Amino acid sequence: MAIALTEPFQPASVVIAPSRGWVSLRLAELWRHRSLLYFLVWRDVKVRYKQTALGVLWAVLQPVFMMAIFTLVFGRLARMPSDGIPYPVFAYCGLLPWQLFAYALTESGNSVVNSQQLITKVYFPRLVIPLAAVLGGVVDFGIAFTVLLGLMAMYGLVPGPSIVAIPGFVALAITTALGVGLWSSALNVRYRDVRYTMPFLVQAWMFASPIVYPSSLVPASWRVWYGLNPMAGVIEGFRWVLLGAPRPPLALLAASSAVAVALLISGLYYFRRMERTFADVV
Repeated sequence: MAIALTEPFQPASVVIAPSRGWVSLRLAELWRHRSLLYFLVWRDVKVRYKQTALGVLWAVLQPVFMMAIFTLVFGRLARMPSDGIPYPVFAYCGLLPWQLFAYALTESGNSVVNSQQLITKVYFPRLVIPLAAVLGGVVDFGIAFTVLLGLMAMYGLVPGPSIVAIPGFVALAITTALGVGLWSSALNVRYRDVRYTMPFLVQAWMFASPIVYPSSLVPASWRVWYGLNPMAGVIEGFRWVLLGAPRPPLALLAASSAVAVALLISGLYYFRRMERTFADVV
């Protein structure tokens, strides 16, 4: 019996070279690596609560303790107005999206530097790293959200039909955190000072957002400018759809959304432009 001889199998070769100039975002590459994204998110969640006595309860304790402190200091002592909403619910509803944003911003800002061992050994779209850091905070948000529902039931607050808009405001908070996180994570690779400025930025941003006070205290003529802080639109939107607070001005929401989208798009392009040097500098 004759045996046909064939050419030996030649595996395909892929050459990875640094990009030049302003390149495309290649977002389709993220979809092809979605399993890696899922793994990194799940890894971050497991590592966060591994060998902890209270486990996922830490996702609840921090906003609850902050709510208690804000209620005592700002609600009882400073007599801060809350648009007719019981102050504990008012404060917790503001802290809920803020905790999501602050965690996502801090973790994504340090994500590339913390993943240097992975970046220098294998190629994959680097956008996966800060994106996984941001999405990991959604798990804590979901757990802490159940506490808000309990507080609302305790005070007899029932959300109206506008609650269907809540995913949009969550997406706005994630968009803002990812946009700023992409800028800070890329800058952090080259300038390690960014790591030390992040806590100060988060703290200052918190008091610039309407967490302990309503945006109604801001003069009407300034609210459009106040909306340039995207978290102002997010927090006021949460109170509107969940607690029945006055609807935020459309100009404020439009300004917050526009700034969040601008931060995300500019952050994506800056991150993609700088990632060519990550493996050499990190």
